[in-house]
Amino acid sequence: MVGAYVANKQANAAQEVQLAVLKKAMDMQGSSTLSLLQSVTGNLPLAIGGSVGTQLNLLA
Repeated sequence: MVGAYVANKQANAAQEVQLAVLKKAMDMQGSSTLSLLQSVTGNLPLAIGGSVGTQLNLLA
């Protein structure tokens, strides 16, 4: 019974570590993607007039 409890705690700890590593990898990937997009697009100003592109820039 104690062995099962200890094994369960170890499995939970291992899962928490794996989740932390996954979150860190996703954060790093997101920041890399953002910097890549910024380097490719440069500074795109918003549209001055019209109903499209005055609030948000989108790149397709």
